[in-house]
Amino acid sequence: MEAWKEYKIGDLCSISSSKRIFANEYQLSGIPFYRGKEIIEKQKGESITNELYISEDRYNEIKDKFGTPQKGDMLLTSVGTLGIPYIVKDEKFYFKDGNLTWFYNFRGINNVYLYYWFLSPAAQYLINAKAIGSTQKALTIETLKKFDLLLPPINVQDKIVSILKSLDDKIELNRRINDNLEQQMQATFDELIMNEELPRTKFLKDYAFVNPSRTIKKDEVKRYIDMSSLPTKGSFPSDWIDKPYNGGMKFQNGDTIMARITPCLENGKTAYINFLEEGEVAFGSTEYIVMSAHEGIPSEMFYFLARNEDFVSYAVAHMNGSSGRQRVSATDIENYIMPDIPIHSIEMFGKKTYAVMKCIKNYSLENRKLSSLRDTLLPRLMSGELKVNEINM
Repeated sequence: MEAWKEYKIGDLCSISSSKRIFANEYQLSGIPFYRGKEIIEKQKGESITNELYISEDRYNEIKDKFGTPQKGDMLLTSVGTLGIPYIVKDEKFYFKDGNLTWFYNFRGINNVYLYYWFLSPAAQYLINAKAIGSTQKALTIETLKKFDLLLPPINVQDKIVSILKSLDDKIELNRRINDNLEQQMQATFDELIMNEELPRTKFLKDYAFVNPSRTIKKDEVKRYIDMSSLPTKGSFPSDWIDKPYNGGMKFQNGDTIMARITPCLENGKTAYINFLEEGEVAFGSTEYIVMSAHEGIPSEMFYFLARNEDFVSYAVAHMNGSSGRQRVSATDIENYIMPDIPIHSIEMFGKKTYAVMKCIKNYSLENRKLSSLRDTLLPRLMSGELKVNEINM
């Protein structure tokens, strides 16, 4: 069996950055222009929160003279949040110089193998050790070219990629199913709440409690959901930890939590809580607003309300405070004007949305397990500790 060999990454592919784009070249539409922030959002499967564009003429000029990322090429975040890789799909875009490093023209290495290698502990250790800068860390192209990589034969690379990619493909399939289910339910809810034939004589507080009382003892260890784990797209938090309670908003199954502070509110940081144990109370940031349904009202309704464009616009318009730290109050949220929805319409919506949110929860929990399995296998496969013929999938 052919041995694993050590290479410099610069010997396995071409590595470069982009041609500089100036701020005055940004357009309101055209070819998407990505910085590290947007690539991280794409990698997570999230919506891009601050889209930038350049003109198609400028893009074509760069493409003809210098080339642009093509399907199968890889980008790596190289300033600030370092070492997040992204494989380019069949898409047209350009990227910011310095923020991202471009890998292409692969020689003797599977491009997706390199992607997974950058996710491994060995690569992340090198990134942290070799980064320069004090206030903002950065990776130079010359440094990346000199990274040492222990590489198996190409047929072994392909098998490792197949194992890891099968897990990621299933995760992506589950995510797409969840997105589709949620979009359908959101459309149903929006049609219900925006029905112009219904009199708008109710307030949100007529349907739900805002920041209801929940009890956790000080220093009691409970599940904690940080603002960074609140999704901008989808209802399921990306993660949680166990942490002693020392303040923060409290919630339980059936509650919707949403960010009340800029820019998290505008970005849509929201989650529906339906994965806790029966009777369990969890907590999170003081910058959350919690909505809990009145008896007889489907709890899921307030998640879709929090994603409704009119409601979000209302919340943003009612933010107060100093620039950069503006918040919407619980009082303004509970005074959001709602239509007087017939009880039979509410019950019909509740039956549909309960099944949908349960399905989304199950796929999301499955993705957590798949991600954990992938993260366990990845370093062992990349180091050769675990042989591909020892994996049964």
